[in-house]
Amino acid sequence: MKNVIAHMRTLCPLSDETVRELENRVTLCRFPKKYRLIRENTYAKYAYFIEKGMTRSYWPVNGTEVTTSFSCEGGIVFSMDELYYGKASEEVVETLEEVEAYSIPLAELTRLWQTNIELCNWGRIAHQNEYRRLHRSHKERLTLSARERYEAFREQFPDICQRANLSYIASYLGITLSTLSRLRAGEPCGNGMSILT
Repeated sequence: MKNVIAHMRTLCPLSDETVRELENRVTLCRFPKKYRLIRENTYAKYAYFIEKGMTRSYWPVNGTEVTTSFSCEGGIVFSMDELYYGKASEEVVETLEEVEAYSIPLAELTRLWQTNIELCNWGRIAHQNEYRRLHRSHKERLTLSARERYEAFREQFPDICQRANLSYIASYLGITLSTLSRLRAGEPCGNGMSILT
């Protein structure tokens, strides 16, 4: 769990004892590209710490896929609907590359948050950062031009810009693929406010 633990420790201190406790409760898994870790209207029952590779989360909406987030090395993915509300997931999480991950049952993750203050603090900070990302993304969609949104995304997530399919990035930014292609080519995009529908 080298990448996972290193990333967790950038958020808060974790003792070797806590690391061992976590390592004793996870299972190494490998998934091919385009594999759905979490499916719509199902109970996944697991969270996945991403050791290697990248995933994309999206909502299926009227036959389209609206990208909501990406997760790379060190990240964690799970169904918030299931973990917090006991409901089947409304979101899909799929692998964009071959992924090596460590799975943990959601019930066990919850128990660790309740019994280990270091993991509880890590979970709080991880959720705090995710809330900030969501809040920032929402604000940018409402206030920035397409060009400004793309530049902000490039600055915040340079690795994803190099690894993710352009159509997924366009969906995340709420712009059309043709607008994103023009932005990347440095061409003018009209008023820059083309919204993906």
